[in-house]
Amino acid sequence: MNDEAGFRDEAERIVAWQCIGCGRVEGPQPCVGVCQDKKVTFVAAEAYDAAVARLRETEARLAALQSLANRMALAKPRAGEWERSYRALQAEAQRWLRAAGESAGEGE
Repeated sequence: MNDEAGFRDEAERIVAWQCIGCGRVEGPQPCVGVCQDKKVTFVAAEAYDAAVARLRETEARLAALQSLANRMALAKPRAGEWERSYRALQAEAQRWLRAAGESAGEGE
């Protein structure tokens, strides 16, 4: 995925204070006189960053698989060369699977 597209759903980060005892979160802001409290859900920035990293890795893997599938679908080997083309694509898929397994910790 190119950098311009990026991860479109990155959330704005808000700096706030969290009580180490009860967990209450407060972000001091200038009051405009219409404040109301509402229940919201937060995640730790570290958990969010890890999820974004996993998403980007998954998107890269998907792009590689889509590229391989596209080449398989559009390949038009010359007469008598289908097996050589098939074996080349198969070897590429095997290399990709080995690399994906190693990056996921399965290849050890």
